[in-house]
Amino acid sequence: MTIPDFQTIMLPLLKFLGDGKERSIHEIVEGLAEDFKLSTLELAEMLPSSTQTVFYNRVGWARTYLSKSGLLNGRRKYYQISDRGKEALRKNPIKIDMVFLKQYPEFLEFRERKQKPTPPIIGYQPIEVRTPEEILEDAYQEIREDLIQELLANVKNCPPAFFERLVVELLVKMGYGGSRKEAARAVGQSGDGGIDGIIDEDRLGLDAVYIQAKRWENIVGRPEIQKFVGALMGKKARKGIFITNASFSAEAVAFVSTIDYRIVLIDGKRLAEFMVDYDIGVTEVSTYKLKRIDSDYFSND
Repeated sequence: MTIPDFQTIMLPLLKFLGDGKERSIHEIVEGLAEDFKLSTLELAEMLPSSTQTVFYNRVGWARTYLSKSGLLNGRRKYYQISDRGKEALRKNPIKIDMVFLKQYPEFLEFRERKQKPTPPIIGYQPIEVRTPEEILEDAYQEIREDLIQELLANVKNCPPAFFERLVVELLVKMGYGGSRKEAARAVGQSGDGGIDGIIDEDRLGLDAVYIQAKRWENIVGRPEIQKFVGALMGKKARKGIFITNASFSAEAVAFVSTIDYRIVLIDGKRLAEFMVDYDIGVTEVSTYKLKRIDSDYFSND
């Protein structure tokens, strides 16, 4: 048979995990390959970028949409069916696809975050009127958003010491602290009056920035930021970065904008975006270059 599309894979994937056992993505791919009776050639077929097999890629996207709908639970590369997923199977659906998943608010929210609206008067553009460049850009943004969500889930499950090392590596990649070794001596120490570390703002060490790195389960509110500002006052410092895997309350953000201190708040989503941009915890799988005609080359002048 031909390689099934990712929507066709959704229901068999959910059924494969229907026994409640936790399985790795590789186990899922192997099990589904047997269910679909794919040949060796079909399993070896690669994407145009030659970075991944077509079937593995489609299973991955089916898993992503099921997870975003709350039908699967996951940690790192291991997944199992959720209570919602078991309930969906009990209804004995003929198929599970994007239309089926629209009944779940989490899926709708996930999709809405990735929609790219045009100006208000025109509304949303149907796919058939978009240029190839627009289609490619939308696909890139969808893949990036999914990657950011996966990064956030991984960061949330990491121990505090790992989070501190992550912060060190990111700040060095962004040009702070000189070398990783130098930065590691400053950040990741035990908190000192609300300060987790100090890092040089530039390689010459002309100014210092105080760091608070907090792996947090709940929303970080104004009181936490006020404590950080108080710690800065104790150090006679005026610059600070508060980094968390969670989010900041509106009150916390408003408070920072009204004080005479330079405080940068980096929430979980922004942290994940920086990780993608500075290649922290991610790896490049393919690169596409868009080219256009060089009019000057063909000019007779």
